[in-house]
Amino acid sequence: MKKHTTKLTSKSIEGSGLPSDYKKAIAEYIWNGFDADASIININYDANEIGFINNFSISDNGSGINIENISETFGNFMVSIKANSFSETGFIKGKKGKGRYSFSTFCNKATWNTTFLSNKGEFLNYNIEINKSDIQDFSTLDTIVSKKKATGTNVTFESFYSLTGDLLEDDGFEKYLSSEFGWFLYLNLEKNYKININGIPLDYFSIIAETENKDLIIGNLTFKVSYIRWNEKIGDKYYYYFLNSSKKETYKKHTSFNNKAVDFHHSVYIEAIYFDDFKITKNDQPAFEFSGKNQSDSTFKVLVELLNEFVSEKEKVFIRDEKANELIDKFNKNKVFPEFKNNPYEQFRKTDLETVIKELYSVQPKIFQGLKIAQSKTIVGFLNLLLDTEQRESVLDIIDNVVNLTDDERYELSKTLKKTKLSHITTLIKFLENRFNIVQILKTLIYDLEKFTNEREHIQKVIEDNYWLFGEQYHLVSADKNFEILLNNYFSHLEIKNTTPEIIETKEKLKRPDIFICRKSDVPDPNSNDLTIEENIIVELKRPSVIIGNEQFQQVERYLRIIIEEERFNSSYRNWKFILVGKKVDSYITDLYENQKIKGKNFLVQSIRNYEIYAMTWDDLFKLFEIKHKHLINKLDFKEFVIDGLEQKGIQLNKDASDELTKIAINGQLN
Repeated sequence: MKKHTTKLTSKSIEGSGLPSDYKKAIAEYIWNGFDADASIININYDANEIGFINNFSISDNGSGINIENISETFGNFMVSIKANSFSETGFIKGKKGKGRYSFSTFCNKATWNTTFLSNKGEFLNYNIEINKSDIQDFSTLDTIVSKKKATGTNVTFESFYSLTGDLLEDDGFEKYLSSEFGWFLYLNLEKNYKININGIPLDYFSIIAETENKDLIIGNLTFKVSYIRWNEKIGDKYYYYFLNSSKKETYKKHTSFNNKAVDFHHSVYIEAIYFDDFKITKNDQPAFEFSGKNQSDSTFKVLVELLNEFVSEKEKVFIRDEKANELIDKFNKNKVFPEFKNNPYEQFRKTDLETVIKELYSVQPKIFQGLKIAQSKTIVGFLNLLLDTEQRESVLDIIDNVVNLTDDERYELSKTLKKTKLSHITTLIKFLENRFNIVQILKTLIYDLEKFTNEREHIQKVIEDNYWLFGEQYHLVSADKNFEILLNNYFSHLEIKNTTPEIIETKEKLKRPDIFICRKSDVPDPNSNDLTIEENIIVELKRPSVIIGNEQFQQVERYLRIIIEEERFNSSYRNWKFILVGKKVDSYITDLYENQKIKGKNFLVQSIRNYEIYAMTWDDLFKLFEIKHKHLINKLDFKEFVIDGLEQKGIQLNKDASDELTKIAINGQLN
């Protein structure tokens, strides 16, 4: 046996920052094994029923400890020859040479039995002993040629004073080892690296929530990226770890995804030959080519940008899929959401509200963090009111005044606000609600206020702003204006530029049709595939007290003659429809219906070339409106939500409309 003495005292060793916890002390020996290029670490112990440890050892299949360098390894405390190593924290394991003294945390003696390959090609074996009572000294036994042709080291611990079997059997011990070595074992998964505890592999995947491997290509370089999301916190900050081709850490950098406090525990490891000559410098000045690359290199900057995009998306998915769901569950438990009735429309509104809250939370969790229940109810209630209006996208501006959103965050939130089906549903419901309300106003004027209602002051004022009753996509040309004004407005709408106003010479020009609408988007000519026809509608409205008969028909027929006789109106490529509307029609009109029945067009009373006159009651018009809009709703994928939404606003659709009326509406007799 040969005794070796370091130049330090036992007090200086004990005061050098040795691990104070048995778990950390044991981890030092495991790292020493991996530092020696081991792939398998075996932790073996045996304890009795009361926790007394009979034996405890840590072995590895590494390169062993070369006795020729013993004075530089065990002899030089705090100056280890290990210049490179693996490290989860960025600190090189074993670089200070303290690991061998860690046993003093929990026992009085440690013995290393190690086998190494000598320069002569022989497998040599010997022992090293250190006693805590004489910790500044260590002893070695003479080497012998090993019969077992394999390198490795086995450290045996004796005389325990603060370590018991129940501590080694505790779940916390394995959990700690998983946190300390899980990333390293995962990166070396394909090499089958293991830590065995009494022959059972350490289940480090128990603390890993998610992993993903991908390659990033920059120019002709390939960067192998390994992403790990942990089930629990592994440190105060999270890093990108840049590893060279030997998986040695050359640099680490904060990922910057540490500030949202949503338990996004992650690490990212980047391996590439690029980092073989990469050295971080104190400033960002470019490194000279002969001295390698540093953080100012353009490739490295591009790499960091790509990594930030990758991790950012990972974070958003994690928050949206997991943490946001926890927030929604919490809000439901605390009754933060407004009450929604149990019908499809109301439940769809709730789903929409939850979706927007999730997206807001994933973009900027701080909005909902640290809020009391009353504050949560206020912001959720406000969002609920805003989302049910046409101003739902104003959420962006409001949130931006609370927390500063990045351009990317605004874009993501904007997509959610636009893509939600409810945005279309609420818009459609508002649209239909307005139309049903207009019809209700007209019904009130015509049926309930018949004695007071007239065309010009009442009915016409409503129709001027709601001429969609007679067809979609039309443009209002004139309302209660004479034919000369009508002609000039007509040309203006068609974008025909005249330097001087058009003049109509006949006295008939002073006739004043109630409503003139036209559609510039042309319809196909049935007689030619190459031509289109322009559509125009003139509407004559009658007060409820007037029954439509011959006199009213003659009035509209005079309008027709004015159009036919005016050469600037009468092109055969313009269709004209004249619609006469009143509360009732007399027998004269019903006879005209019969006369035109062969044409197969309801309400038609006269047809001359490309000119048609229709006479209909207000009830006919209201029924057509109801059926056409009911048909529109029935064609929607989400019609039940629209129907429920209208019913919530007091609008009941007539579900008993006849097939014949539906057919009329679909065929578009007036459209």
